[in-house]
Amino acid sequence: MSPTSPKAFPVSWDQFHRDCRALAWRLASAGPFEAIVCITRGGLVPAAIVARELDVRLIESVCIASYHDYKNQGELQMLKDIAPAIKALGDGTGKGVLVIDDLTDTGKTAKIVRDMLPNAHFAAVYAKPAGRPLIDTFVTEVSQDTWIYFPWDMGLAYQAPIREGSAG
Repeated sequence: MSPTSPKAFPVSWDQFHRDCRALAWRLASAGPFEAIVCITRGGLVPAAIVARELDVRLIESVCIASYHDYKNQGELQMLKDIAPAIKALGDGTGKGVLVIDDLTDTGKTAKIVRDMLPNAHFAAVYAKPAGRPLIDTFVTEVSQDTWIYFPWDMGLAYQAPIREGSAG
């Protein structure tokens, strides 16, 4: 789904922070977690908030690029793997590791990471139906054809009323 989608879901910094704290509340009973692996770049901000709320100090990243032009999801590209020490947790299965992303869209990125850490707990702030089966915990589900405008991708601008954008 591209940013020209008629179904837009703009998220402010305040809303995103509230949603990340709601995710932490849901995760509190799923732990304890020894480490967090954030899927970058989108997972960086929610990982920081959740790490603070759950008092997890060991934070790692895995860098997988899927949106190369901010419009269309392309072939996945591994830019940085997970550190071997983190992969070794839970007898090498990822048990006790929390994987965090901002959004699970198609689930392709989550699948790559799940193959690396099959027993990790996967969480995303937002989930779309195609990616939902790969996530253990999330806060809000949106339709597959919705484009989420994250606060780090937006500036302040006028938003047309919904009725003005509809065909009838």
